Amino acid sequence: MRLTVRLTPRGGRDRVDGWVRDATGRACLKVRVAAAPIDGQANAALVRLIAKTLRRPPSAVRIVAGDTARLKQVEIDDVSDAELAQAFGAAP
Repeated sequence: MRLTVRLTPRGGRDRVDGWVRDATGRACLKVRVAAAPIDGQANAALVRLIAKTLRRPPSAVRIVAGDTARLKQVEIDDVSDAELAQAFGAAP
């Protein structure tokens, strides 16, 4: 499964803020992490947070696009729409 994530590094603490729509109307999961966007620290924190929330190993979550951008495409192995909705709420 792929989902779009809007990541805010140095966001104070690691948390998922829920779903929002971007400028094109696409649903994005809004996430904050405390880590700085230096040497991939924020991306690693994002992967850990999503894996922990979905109760998956970190190896099941990977960033496939947007390594250096705020909007990222994240791919998650073996997760259903129902599991995503339970963990993050229903997408708009």
